[in-house]
Amino acid sequence: MTPEEALAELRQRVDRARVTAGLTKKMLAERTAQGRVKVSRTTVQQFFRADGPTPSMDTVTALATVLKLDVLNLLNLRDVAASSVDVTDEALPPGPEAETGGGLSGVLRDDPGPEPRLVGPIPPAALAFQHRVEAHQLRAMLEDGGTAVLEGRSAGRIPAGGALVGLGGVGKSQLAADYARTVLADGTVDVVVWVTATERSSIIDRFAQAGRELCASALEDPNQAARAFLAFLAPKRSAAPLRWLVVLDDLTLPKDMDGLWPPASPQGRTLVTTRRQDAALIGPGRNRLQVGLFTPEQAVAYLAEVLAAYERTERAEDLAALAADLGHLPLALSQAAAYLADTGSTVGAYRQALADRATALRDLAPDLLPDQQPHTVAAAWALSIEHADTLKPEGLARPLLQLAAHLDPYGIPATVLTSESARTYLAHHRASQSRNQLPARSSAKPAAQIEPVSATEAERAISALRRLSLLTYTPDTPATAVRVHQLLQHAVRDTLTPALWFETAHAAADSLIHAWPKIERDTNLAQALRANTAALAQCSGDSLHRTKVHCVLYRMGNSLGKAGQAAAAHDHYQRLAEAARRNLGSDHEDTLVALGNVALWQGERGDAVGASREYADLLERMIRILGPDHPDTLTTRLNLARWKGEAGDAAGAAACLIELLEHVTQVLGNDHPDTLATRHNLARWRGRAGDAAGAAEALSDLLPDQLRVLGEDHPDTLNTRGYLAYWRGAAGDPVGAVEAFAALLPHQLRVLGEDHPDTLITRGNLARWRGEAGDAASAASALAELLEHKIRVLGFDHPHTVATRELLSYWRRQADR
Repeated sequence: MTPEEALAELRQRVDRARVTAGLTKKMLAERTAQGRVKVSRTTVQQFFRADGPTPSMDTVTALATVLKLDVLNLLNLRDVAASSVDVTDEALPPGPEAETGGGLSGVLRDDPGPEPRLVGPIPPAALAFQHRVEAHQLRAMLEDGGTAVLEGRSAGRIPAGGALVGLGGVGKSQLAADYARTVLADGTVDVVVWVTATERSSIIDRFAQAGRELCASALEDPNQAARAFLAFLAPKRSAAPLRWLVVLDDLTLPKDMDGLWPPASPQGRTLVTTRRQDAALIGPGRNRLQVGLFTPEQAVAYLAEVLAAYERTERAEDLAALAADLGHLPLALSQAAAYLADTGSTVGAYRQALADRATALRDLAPDLLPDQQPHTVAAAWALSIEHADTLKPEGLARPLLQLAAHLDPYGIPATVLTSESARTYLAHHRASQSRNQLPARSSAKPAAQIEPVSATEAERAISALRRLSLLTYTPDTPATAVRVHQLLQHAVRDTLTPALWFETAHAAADSLIHAWPKIERDTNLAQALRANTAALAQCSGDSLHRTKVHCVLYRMGNSLGKAGQAAAAHDHYQRLAEAARRNLGSDHEDTLVALGNVALWQGERGDAVGASREYADLLERMIRILGPDHPDTLTTRLNLARWKGEAGDAAGAAACLIELLEHVTQVLGNDHPDTLATRHNLARWRGRAGDAAGAAEALSDLLPDQLRVLGEDHPDTLNTRGYLAYWRGAAGDPVGAVEAFAALLPHQLRVLGEDHPDTLITRGNLARWRGEAGDAASAASALAELLEHKIRVLGFDHPHTVATRELLSYWRRQADR
């Protein structure tokens, strides 16, 4: 192309873009005069004259910015238009800095020319590119040269100083491209080389191209030409300083850069985008910058701007919900917007399809990817998963990620992924991979012949995934140590066959049970385990109650209730009972057990009459289906008596329990835990019926048997000690009650923890009986401290919190008197 043809093509491209944008030449001139790169109206008008001069770089950059065109392509046309002689490498004279050692030949040219030179195409700016804080951080980081490594960050905030894990699709390449275009436009570099660094061969080829274009060299061997380029970048005393930028985009394997790192130079800058977190990427002069997800505000602004370009207008609240579903991942937002534009689908329909476990992510990708993207969201991670699975211990990263894909994206306790059940799943998976079989626990290979996976190997598999930016790992927050982006989880689940999906869901459920402590002392851990169980139940469909209800679902419901969330426990068991009825039938034992828990938490949430009625109906069904001696039938009778008493008939509850105790003793024996529980409840309702002394006596007789059978640390034993202290006080011995509660409290703190409901109840009873013993001021002071604790643990409106507030008010009045 001649200079004249290049100039004409440049003007035609700009003019076509101006017409497409609906701008007159006058309007375009006004905008360029006010833009980031300001150019006068007169200069713009001269640009469109056929006999006008060759435009400056500032003019081309300003026009390209306003019209959202590719700056570099236009600058290349401008460079051709400004050339009067076609200069080739062979026409360059040899210079004084020619390299002759090491098998290199040719001449290095220190000055690439008065205008910046670009080797390799820079990706075009994405539609609705968002200017993020990381762009300013990157510019400051590279202001004095050196190397910057851009890493992605997945969901959630990471504590200061923690390891931030990379994730494909957060926009690292776009930030790097924006930086490269910026330094080209503002003239702060002489040379920019853009390298797609997914393979060593592509790195060498681009360096070789740069060596041929920028050096007076006729080297044909790519390795020699690449070495010539790297030597060209090195600072030289006898030459003017060379300002250069080398961008290594999407570096896949750090070892590919062995011997290829650009040299240290006060005028040189190296920018790397990568998902890797290997120590090999850290070195002198190399800084890391973590690139986060879009903020919610950025995500909504991006979607609104892109959809507006497609002539779509959506409500901000709908866009916010869609952005949240996509985890604010830039790549996912871009492809979702293109899909909506291509198909005409509504935002609501897209969100519904995304939530449907039967819909794969690939089915929600547009036919033509926007912004010249090379991969769909799902494909963007596939290579990283393959690489992670090859890291030591080989073959464990993928199955561990499959387990994590069924759990809570916002935090998985590491103990779940390193539990015995998780390691069993990993071992079967590794063994089955060698035989190309399903990693089922019913594998034909005997368990004794399967090589076990140690906890250390499971931890190293977590580390392998972290190194490939597929999860974040923050061991200083153990309850939520592992995080995996929700769309990555979706993509991983899409690769599972139905049989493997079922197997993995059960392995995840078993892992949760193994990591769940019998006594929930750590409230953060308990909350995380409940959140992970809820996430598992949502993504696994009917897997956890297809043949029977998995025990983790009962554990979750009971944990909710014990944490003071009676309404949430009731709703959970209602959903579980419906699922069990749908999959197992109305008369299945698991369905009946779930209905019993519905009634239990209906009573705990305040409806004692309704709970009593539900238990009465359920008892008839259990006797008919399971028989009168079945343990679940006996438990239902026990609960029916309790809620009959809670509904106001304490004497009737005691009478029912006397009859039940005889039956339970005959069926289960004197030392069975259910027999002991029945004795405890009978004593309690005797007291509620007015016989406080009889209740205290019965509990005093029960306690030695519980100590012998259950042990002193069993929650039932501790519970009996608490009720014994209470009924002693109610029988007229408040000082004895204070002494008993004071002795019980440290025991509960050691066994149950300070946040356990039973511990909080004991503190309340200890304060009350101190007041009853005559120390109203001490009672009020203790209740004030307890109230703050209950508000933090249970919430302001929890019934136990309300009761403590009323008790505090009473003892404050007594103290004032």
